[in-house]
Amino acid sequence: KTFTVANMNQFSEGDCKSFNIQTANGIQSGFIVMWQERYYAYVNQCPHTGVNLEWRADQFLDSTNQYIQCGTHGARFRISDGYCVYGPCQGQSLKPLEIALDNGKILIIFE
Repeated sequence: KTFTVANMNQFSEGDCKSFNIQTANGIQSGFIVMWQERYYAYVNQCPHTGVNLEWRADQFLDSTNQYIQCGTHGARFRISDGYCVYGPCQGQSLKPLEIALDNGKILIIFE
């Protein structure tokens, strides 16, 4: 199943947007990051504690805009693959979501 979660024109470099979609398994919370002219999508859940990652609405990146940072304990994750490089969940990764671009829209794909 495919869900439209945002429009590409809502993003510039370093922008993030959270979303919630209803799937067969319940509500899925996720977020999209535009970084180095690409879009990345992850489940909005820290692998350490299970909490949502954002500091405040749509704020997922650290002060340098180089890492996704957990607002609860400061763990930092690479934007390109969600791998934790710093913090209590070091070595773990965020769960990626399959993303597609279609006619200016950003889609999340669930099997």
